[in-house]
Amino acid sequence: MQQFKILVRLIHIHKILVDYRLDDLIQDIPYLKPLLWLFYFSPKRWLSKKNQLPRAIRIRRALEKLGPLYVKFGQSLSTRPDLLPEDIANELAQLQDNVPAFSSEAAEQEIENSFGCSAQEVFKSFNSDAFASASVAQAHLAELQSGEEVVVKILRPGILDAIEKDMQILFILAKLIEGYSKEGKRLKPLEVVSDYQKVVHNELDLMREAANCAQIGRNWKDSEIIHVPKVYWDYCRPNVLVQERIDGIPINNIDELNKAGVDIQQLATNGVIIFFTQVFHHNLFHADMHPGNIFVDISNPNQPKYAAVDFGIVGSLNERDLRYLARNFSAFFEQDYKKIARCFIEARWVPRETRIDEFEASIRTVCDPIFDKPLKDISFGNLLFRLLQTARQFEMENQPQLVQLEKTLLNIEGLGRQLYPELDLMKAAKPVLDDWRKKQMDIKGLVKKLKKDAPELRETLERLPEVARKLLEERPDHNQSVLTNMNIIASFKRLYLGMIGMGFFIGGILLLAIREISFWPGWVMVAISVIIILTTKPK
Repeated sequence: MQQFKILVRLIHIHKILVDYRLDDLIQDIPYLKPLLWLFYFSPKRWLSKKNQLPRAIRIRRALEKLGPLYVKFGQSLSTRPDLLPEDIANELAQLQDNVPAFSSEAAEQEIENSFGCSAQEVFKSFNSDAFASASVAQAHLAELQSGEEVVVKILRPGILDAIEKDMQILFILAKLIEGYSKEGKRLKPLEVVSDYQKVVHNELDLMREAANCAQIGRNWKDSEIIHVPKVYWDYCRPNVLVQERIDGIPINNIDELNKAGVDIQQLATNGVIIFFTQVFHHNLFHADMHPGNIFVDISNPNQPKYAAVDFGIVGSLNERDLRYLARNFSAFFEQDYKKIARCFIEARWVPRETRIDEFEASIRTVCDPIFDKPLKDISFGNLLFRLLQTARQFEMENQPQLVQLEKTLLNIEGLGRQLYPELDLMKAAKPVLDDWRKKQMDIKGLVKKLKKDAPELRETLERLPEVARKLLEERPDHNQSVLTNMNIIASFKRLYLGMIGMGFFIGGILLLAIREISFWPGWVMVAISVIIILTTKPK
């Protein structure tokens, strides 16, 4: 039954593409020309009149017809005018806030289904006509019984089923690519689609979005460069989100921002600072930063403040990836291409046997031309594409955990280019990275991390004797030589001594961090730790 539904959906997609004559565009793309035969067998292609609408309008309307998954794809492309013809980029920008809304009756029914009573009973006032409509939800203005003005976000009815059908199609395409393409196996398309499925499902849970919004709000509490709306938890449901109403000018309305006297250069710089701070200091970043989700508070034009909404998609990196990413950015700003190559290898993004000198030379060829140029003369999209192409020559595998970050970085570039083409992205980001690197080396930061990890370290130490006994008891050959068992015991003794040495080292660092205590006890403990650790070195 599921396969039949997928087949019906494929036929529907084919019909929409033919209706808007997008097959005309396929013949201009060499890699897609083999698909043209699918359209030649469609009677509608030959019998219907040729669509006279401009190609940009046809593409936008087709994406709207195809559904939320394709609308989100168009939204992402709309922030990259450097990668698209101008007419298509301008038309796709309308997908940000002009997606057709569902009916007022359906909105009120969703409220009643969620709260068990009508919208008029839940709210002091509720406008059933949506003031903004996006690909997965739409927003309504309302007032709480206590008087606060709020925005009510309601999920589109039946959207989960619609998206799930398209996700199944993506999985089929991913299996074909992985099964019949050597390049596809390396790029892990199934893993990429699986990760995207998780992202989409998370976005469809408005309680999760509320939690994301609340956490990011705590991260930016009392900030002078960004405001995050307050969440009203008592009114939140899996398909309904109620939050503080935000007033501001859409960030892509540059004419209005200029009329208001906003410092555009400062605004663009703040955007870069916000992104890199979220990634490296908070490790939780807004991963859906298209223009429809960002407004500008102009109450102080000289210090413009970002106001972000729609936290359905957020991203984070594990400590290892974050560390190597920071090193890569720092090395890039310092034009240290050897360090970039070494980071790629150490992070295992490329095979360990990769020759550093060859990889460094290739990276230099890509990166060197972009320095000392204003943002308007640099295409980071093309730079990223060329870097990935270079890495593929060294058998780089796709890293799905970095996909969200790459997409968000591309969106930030698009916004920066629209706001202030002369923006020096590297100059704006470097202080944030330098501060993060400094905190990583700071003793206070080390002490904080040790306190956080202390329970886990203690539990590991307590389990060591049990692990040692099991290892000795569960050996398959009980007649092994005494010498082998003695070697195992000696290894564990070295391990215990190493743990003791690390204990002395951590204790010494803690003493050095306490300014009221003389420095010499701390240095003595560090010295003892070094001696103990050296004695545990295998001979």
